Amino acid sequence: MRPLTLCFTASHRESSFAAALSLLGGGIFPATTLRVTLFVGVAAATLVAAGMAFAQVQTAAPGKRRALPLTKFYDTPHPLPAGKPGELIRSEPFEEYEIPLSVSAVRILYHSRSAAGDDVAASGVVLIPYEKKPPAGGWPILAWAHGATGVARSCAPSLMRNIGHGPFLSMYVNLGYAVVATDYAGLGTSFRNAFLDGPSSATDVINSVPAARTALPQLGARWIVMGEADGGLTAVAVGEKENEIRDPNYLGSIAISDLASAKEIYEHSTSGSSSLMLTSLAYGIKTVYPQFQVTDMLTEKALALYHGLEQMCSQATTIPDLSPIEMVKPSWESNTFVRQYFDRNNPGRTRAYGPILVISGDAHPENVATMTAQAITRMCKQGDRVQWERYPDLAPGSVIGDSVRDQIGWNEGRFAGRPAPTNCP
Repeated sequence: MRPLTLCFTASHRESSFAAALSLLGGGIFPATTLRVTLFVGVAAATLVAAGMAFAQVQTAAPGKRRALPLTKFYDTPHPLPAGKPGELIRSEPFEEYEIPLSVSAVRILYHSRSAAGDDVAASGVVLIPYEKKPPAGGWPILAWAHGATGVARSCAPSLMRNIGHGPFLSMYVNLGYAVVATDYAGLGTSFRNAFLDGPSSATDVINSVPAARTALPQLGARWIVMGEADGGLTAVAVGEKENEIRDPNYLGSIAISDLASAKEIYEHSTSGSSSLMLTSLAYGIKTVYPQFQVTDMLTEKALALYHGLEQMCSQATTIPDLSPIEMVKPSWESNTFVRQYFDRNNPGRTRAYGPILVISGDAHPENVATMTAQAITRMCKQGDRVQWERYPDLAPGSVIGDSVRDQIGWNEGRFAGRPAPTNCP
């Protein structure tokens, strides 16, 4: 086995629940310098990680995003010419990302569907090994579900020089995977983003896979979805949607996050700043349910912030810090559309198709861990095949790195056709 040492800097969000609170409280996520030592063996296209260690954590300058310009590639006609879900609109190679030379990047634009079933365009990027021959059957696919970045077009990860998690994703490409990373509809493209709505984001992830295969025929058929932060909730939602689709090439989901419903995320956020949380929540509800009247939820002070959401991303530092009393009207949670939005974003209410690996850290308030445990219990009781791995006393931003060995082993097992482990009671 040959040791491979990688040293890179990447922006890592906290676990799903904590990340949403940090993002939506007007803060930014820390950038983490990760030193990775991998002992990787390759035998008949099977990847086995024998060891990995992460060290040296640093924080980047506040507000630094290093954005790329929003080009005509992301533009679509109005109305959008009809296309089937997953149908490719266009693609282009892109060489301006800060990723290793061993990785090739291709941007994609494709058809997806809104919560109401309307045809929408979503963008993303596909990463593959540079000038290497794919294995028999094509490169195995890891579909990446990113965490919250905002609701503006400019908040698309494919418009970030490091693709949000470029070095981490490049690691998987160098291990022999193709990575398909959607932006979600409305980030990059000129449609409304369904903020924090797992079913909508899951639809965009699922449709990104056939679009990527059309753009790059060297991709294989089989795929796994991985999500970090609230992208972990999306990964679980993919499994739930696949219970209807039953794609035999979908092999399972990895959620690197705590699991909490949108309602639980909101309720916990009231202990801190809630300005960005509540306005973004209203934006997402309006996207999913166009009939929803934002004025039924937000006060005049909050409406001023709401109307500026499409011009800012998660790094915004000028958001007024208003209390929930100043933000929302009494009894807003009783609104029909608010209740429906909360109900559809509750992990573990629909049985998943395919196994799920949940990875989380224990360096959280006790109630966060309790919410995750409750979601896992619901999933197990309804028959989901779940493996829950908890990393004791790790800071939230470290879990994605310290769990890499488990991630790689789990992925290798699914592509090898081995039964997925479970620790459900």
